[in-house]
Amino acid sequence: MSLRSNRVAEQMKKELGDIIGRKIKDPRVGFVTVTGVEVTGDLQQATIYITTLGNEREKEETLKALLKASGFIRSEIGSRIRLRRTPELIFEFDSSIEYGNRIDSLLRGLHKE
Repeated sequence: MSLRSNRVAEQMKKELGDIIGRKIKDPRVGFVTVTGVEVTGDLQQATIYITTLGNEREKEETLKALLKASGFIRSEIGSRIRLRRTPELIFEFDSSIEYGNRIDSLLRGLHKE
């Protein structure tokens, strides 16, 4: 990842937290945390990694709501960050936190034995 795409990703992460938290009124979008943003070197696509509270169904509803609002989110980012072209947004769940929690519980289980 280039220095420029890294900077754009960091800026986007900051703005996305604000946009998703304050501007999106869809009730399906609960408490969403943007854990990371990866922008391709040509700044054409941005993969946004999120975590959210709730069961699998609620998580899927949150993802659907964010995909539905992606046009609005993209235009908000375009007005906040000065880029020739705003990257296409792809939302994905960040499974690293759940993975970390799973490892943590496995390690705790080992200590009990």
